[in-house]
Amino acid sequence: MDKRNIIGDNVKRLRKKQGLTQEELTAKLQLYGLAIDRPMLTKIELKKREVLDYELLCIAKAFNVSTEELFTKQR
Repeated sequence: MDKRNIIGDNVKRLRKKQGLTQEELTAKLQLYGLAIDRPMLTKIELKKREVLDYELLCIAKAFNVSTEELFTKQR
């Protein structure tokens, strides 16, 4: 398992749970000052792009969850 991105599955799960498209999530992230476009988000969800610490904080804020929830493995 590649340990450079372990939140990708949860980003996708939370996005779908909240009924957001990738475009809607990237727009929401941009409101928090995070310049991520849809192709970059796709790479995060597929765990092909690492997530930096400040990006993690913005993603958690956009979903209104704790950073810990992004790391929690879902069953």
